[in-house]
Amino acid sequence: MTPSELLELFSARQSVRAYDATKPVEKEKVLNCIEAARIAPSACNAQPWKFIVVDDPELKNKLADLTSSKLLGMNHFTKQAPVHIVIVREKANFTSTVGQVLKDKEYPLIDIGIAAIQFCLQATANGLGTCILGWFDEKGVRNLLSVPRNKRVELIITAGYAASPDIRKKVRKDTTEILSFNKY
Repeated sequence: MTPSELLELFSARQSVRAYDATKPVEKEKVLNCIEAARIAPSACNAQPWKFIVVDDPELKNKLADLTSSKLLGMNHFTKQAPVHIVIVREKANFTSTVGQVLKDKEYPLIDIGIAAIQFCLQATANGLGTCILGWFDEKGVRNLLSVPRNKRVELIITAGYAASPDIRKKVRKDTTEILSFNKY
């Protein structure tokens, strides 16, 4: 892959909020995306994650209900997505945990973010759309999926075929607003 092809992949990845609910996602594609997330780098190779693939339609719809907010109108598209990936934070290894304390950084959250975007970029390369969700009823998700109480459900990724192939124009800050060299 050339540098320009890689940048094209990054540009093609977008948060999909309308899925073709009639088109199921092939299990091989889901596993391919999980592999991309599995090999993501993590602080001290802690790999502080567990991925729960929810593709049973009834269970997926119950999970989708836990991502929606009637009050704020959030995430009403999630029932359309045929697959949801729930990312649970696992205990980091000793070295990463010591680093968290010494440097006051939540390395597992950074690691999960990296794994999530690797999943999403692989999904884009596989022709799938994704949306990373941080808004959901965590306690409800834990109960629904039998996640132990001492674990945190950090993210849910919806995945499926986008209802539209259109890539939206990205509205981002200008480079001059986000970049400096050698000082703030």
